[in-house]
Amino acid sequence: MIKIVTIIGARPQFIKAAVVSRAIASRSEEIIEVIVHTGQHFDSNMSDIFFDELDIPKPDYHLGVGGGSHGQNTGRMLEKIEDVLLNEKPNYVLVYGDTDSTLAGTLAAVKLHIPVAHVEAGLRSFNRKMPEEINRILTDHASEILFTPTLTAVKNLNNEGIDSSKIKQVGDVMYDAAIYYGKKVEQNNTLLQELKIESKKYALVTLHRAENVDDKNRLSSILKGLNHYKNKIIWPLHPRTKKRLESFGIAIPQNISIVDPIGYLDMILLEKNAELIATDSGGVQKEAYFHKVPCITLRDQTEWIELVEQGANIITGANTNAISDALTKAVTVNSIIFETPLYGNGTSGQQIVDALIQK
Repeated sequence: MIKIVTIIGARPQFIKAAVVSRAIASRSEEIIEVIVHTGQHFDSNMSDIFFDELDIPKPDYHLGVGGGSHGQNTGRMLEKIEDVLLNEKPNYVLVYGDTDSTLAGTLAAVKLHIPVAHVEAGLRSFNRKMPEEINRILTDHASEILFTPTLTAVKNLNNEGIDSSKIKQVGDVMYDAAIYYGKKVEQNNTLLQELKIESKKYALVTLHRAENVDDKNRLSSILKGLNHYKNKIIWPLHPRTKKRLESFGIAIPQNISIVDPIGYLDMILLEKNAELIATDSGGVQKEAYFHKVPCITLRDQTEWIELVEQGANIITGANTNAISDALTKAVTVNSIIFETPLYGNGTSGQQIVDALIQK
């Protein structure tokens, strides 16, 4: 019997973990999972609701770490995760993505000589000013098994000299999730009616990256660009972004409707029915593609360069004019660009579990 300790703490990780946890449950006679929630996302709307609606097993450990700086969070998590690992003695530690929780789980494990498996390995924005980029690089180079979502990710790891025998190209677990949960969201859902919007007659916006929301000029420029959109914009407001808007005194354009953070299923519904999506989230960029919706990336670069090459994603940064131009261009893209299977065949979760058991 193989024991896995899974480290999660942020909203996108809950979604990814739901896919793999479901695959683990189907092989319960061979593998067991212990889930550790660091508490990095501590708002109930951004954490607890995910466990309920995605049918993720409740965490075996809740560390309650969150709200501090990157250094504070990582240090506190590292100490508490180490205690868990000493108690559980797992065969592997499974980490996801690029958050402080990812790095803390990785460091705690390797210091104890426990092999790390990294889901969504190999992504690079090549912008080392982003904390997430540093987390990715350090995690990849410390991991024993690197589960990559794309061929681009494999090439990145090869270019950095990582042993190719450690790399497992499995596709993207987020695509698994989009298929599985996408079938559920249309049933008895009145969200569009409640928000007074019609399908394909609104845009969806998400903003949370420090490079955007901590910079008054960038945040203001982005909103000025979005003000050129002809229809209503729905913006589920991240708590971090809300604080910055208030402290900067930035006015919200009239075409933007602010809503509280929403659950994953409601987010899928809004993504599927949007005319276009504008975001600085890596996960949302992919979900836009899964649901065949044009995307504008409000960052200066993206980890998902295949989406840009495919024509499904337009990078604008925080440039007001570039955003305005992209709003017009995005709604005219040919739908055929969404037909290429860039992210696997929807069996990534099962491939990950198979690899862990066989290892």
